[in-house]
Amino acid sequence: MNIDSTTRFSDRVENYIKYRPGYPREIIEYLISEGILKPDSVIADIGSGTGISSELFLKNGNTVYTVEPNTPMREGAEKLLSKYGNFKSIDATAEDTTLPDSSIDLIVCAQAFHWFDIPKVKIEFKRILKPTGSICLMWNERVLDANPFLVDYEKLLLKYGTDYSNVRHENIDDNKLAEFFSSGYSTKTFPNKQVFDFDGVKGRLLSSSYTPQKNSPLYEPMLAELKQIFDKNEINGKIEFLYDTNIYVST
Repeated sequence: MNIDSTTRFSDRVENYIKYRPGYPREIIEYLISEGILKPDSVIADIGSGTGISSELFLKNGNTVYTVEPNTPMREGAEKLLSKYGNFKSIDATAEDTTLPDSSIDLIVCAQAFHWFDIPKVKIEFKRILKPTGSICLMWNERVLDANPFLVDYEKLLLKYGTDYSNVRHENIDDNKLAEFFSSGYSTKTFPNKQVFDFDGVKGRLLSSSYTPQKNSPLYEPMLAELKQIFDKNEINGKIEFLYDTNIYVST
């Protein structure tokens, strides 16, 4: 992970926990149906953040090692997931997980892979995976034109986002995936959504690492414009954020 990526979410943990989308249960069912996930599979969730993706596997009964270098995010996950006896928190990076050799059945990277040093991660993942192990990358990708609000929201991010175009996970393209998954990969897409009032929309916006925070002169104008596009598009005081949850699984 580059240095910036390990710290850039530190002041957004509360909003991240409250307002970032989860992942559909259908992912678990798919991985089971494909023979990738078993009841005794040991999971490493790399770049696990506040543990949103980890909980999906913990609820399935799997042992999950969460690897996260950002202290506030890791502590947020520890608070959220401490009720699970099969949860193991590790202060480490994707490039140096500190996990033992050949110890992991399934590596999961949710909303994180685009932050990694991919050549180094490829070596590290090969080291910690069992010979029969698999890798699953997944992202919640906002459907940019699914409704008029989301069209306006994308324009807002392009206008106010500090480095939005540079850090979007969509920058991981087919060529980069093919290079990483040298033996091939399969893909699957699941629908996902969140329904928010204005406070939720505001929290969702402020959970993103590329949005200006309170000390920025852009902060208040950004929120004023957000309120305008919310008021223009809300239905019964609510807005729908629609996502494609895309997963990429090694073959």
